[in-house]
Amino acid sequence: MPICVPVDCQSYFQVPYEECIVKYGFIATFTQTMDETLALAELTERHGWDGFFTWDGISVGPMPTWDPWVTLGAVATRTSRVTLGAIVHPLSRRRPWKVVREALTVDHLSGGRLVIPVAMGAVDDGGLSRVHPEVTDLRERAARLDETLEIMKLAWRGESFSYEGVHYQMEDMVFQPTPVNGDIPIWVVGAWPSERSMGRAAKYEGVLPSLRGNTETQLGPEHIAEIKTWIAERRGDNTPFEIVMEGTTPGDDPNAIRRQLQPLADAGATWWIESMWEGGVDFDALKRRIEQGPPR
Repeated sequence: MPICVPVDCQSYFQVPYEECIVKYGFIATFTQTMDETLALAELTERHGWDGFFTWDGISVGPMPTWDPWVTLGAVATRTSRVTLGAIVHPLSRRRPWKVVREALTVDHLSGGRLVIPVAMGAVDDGGLSRVHPEVTDLRERAARLDETLEIMKLAWRGESFSYEGVHYQMEDMVFQPTPVNGDIPIWVVGAWPSERSMGRAAKYEGVLPSLRGNTETQLGPEHIAEIKTWIAERRGDNTPFEIVMEGTTPGDDPNAIRRQLQPLADAGATWWIESMWEGGVDFDALKRRIEQGPPR
């Protein structure tokens, strides 16, 4: 499967853009001001990337941290093409009905370009572990996440509904307007090969896979191929489903990029998110990598 880059509708490997499988996103990690964040978003679109992402944190130490929904709303008004999202939303700490309204607002501001990556969240964020009564128990956070996702999908139908869950109850609720494209895609972090974790992702529109119990080892093409087959068997339809990978690539070495990403694309990955989380990254480094363009 060729890796494709949306530059003048042609890829680096001369494959028509409409045949492209892999899309490329960029996370604005270490920005000191909102002006820097918005500048990176504009550059991401200008230099041919397919998606721009922020991240969702409350209190992660002595570093500037921006609310993801406000940020995405601002970015939506400064871009016109790129997919928008935050990697990732720990929805167990947010009220589902509030998330429904925030998502609908950003979806309409962006003309239907929003995706919602979700997970349980990292407890080293003080917004989970150092405030009360936030929930840190993994099982309860998973249950709250499941209920929140169910509520979101019900709400986006635009019809009256009630919901009776263990953690959330709603009576005769209607949310208007409906999403621009009829729905908003949800990507779920899934721990491979956990049946429960991956099963949650299979219900929605995409997965950000990791290896269960292993945060150090990167998923390889063999894992992606297994995940693609596993998902297809459980979904049983031909509706789009994204397999979203994260990492870093050397923007100045196309041959190294091809060796790194081509096997993942061949195995079934559909998104690559450039995620520069290592120490020493600043605005200039982020800007330089964006200007080098998507992995070609």
